[in-house]
Amino acid sequence: MFEYTFMQNAFIVAILISLVCPLIGMFLVLRRYSMIGDALSHASLAGVAVGLLLDVNPILSAFCLTSVFGIAIEMLRNAFRRYAELILVVILSLSVGIAITIISAGMVHTNVESFLFGSILTVSQEDVWSVAVLSVVSISTILLLYPQLVMLTFDEDGARIAGVRSRLINYIFSILVAATISVSIRVVGILVISSLIALPVATALQLQKGFRRTMELAVFFSFFDILLGLVISYWVDAAPGGVTAIASVVMLMVVIAYKEAVLTIRNKGGRGHDAA
Repeated sequence: MFEYTFMQNAFIVAILISLVCPLIGMFLVLRRYSMIGDALSHASLAGVAVGLLLDVNPILSAFCLTSVFGIAIEMLRNAFRRYAELILVVILSLSVGIAITIISAGMVHTNVESFLFGSILTVSQEDVWSVAVLSVVSISTILLLYPQLVMLTFDEDGARIAGVRSRLINYIFSILVAATISVSIRVVGILVISSLIALPVATALQLQKGFRRTMELAVFFSFFDILLGLVISYWVDAAPGGVTAIASVVMLMVVIAYKEAVLTIRNKGGRGHDAA
């Protein structure tokens, strides 16, 4: 299977995605911003459409336009504090409207299905390099801003009092989310990117470990889900995005079942000890 160049390219991209998605997802989930990732993942379709229209790399065009939308969400968040969900509706409507207009008007002559559902056949060497650059920049930025991001995640007001430049870091974080979504487009697909950002983190949180340990577990679950999705999609000739999303949900269910089984065994053991 891995003797084919397209599978090698897809595997490299999958490794990078499995690192970046849970790192960003950890902060999004804990800040209860998961729906922002969902809105931006759909907004990336406009970036893909513009890239195809201008004949530039769709990953880079998706990153640029999704970054603009991400910054717009952060700016509007201050204007709509009481109705934050309206911001997502505005951005989603605008971006999807742009994408549908460009695609339906026949301005794009490339099939966008691979971007919607993901494809292991269309990952080119150029895509690998684009994903690698965006991934390295994203991971480096997370490591550089890690203390500030943690403070903002658990106590944004306290972080401001401590001197953290919260607005600037939130803007940078929005761009990181855009980069994460962009690197995932080719393999996972636009429609299920948000699941890859949130579900491995949700799975890791079930094990109730510390922050760093949970992040490490999220990376592990993400890598397992993506690799399983790639392998199964290759053998059944299906889009990897859908298979990966199913694998992520199944893994979450397995971990929840494991957690419940352990609690049941402990409770029975505790009652048996008390009776003795």
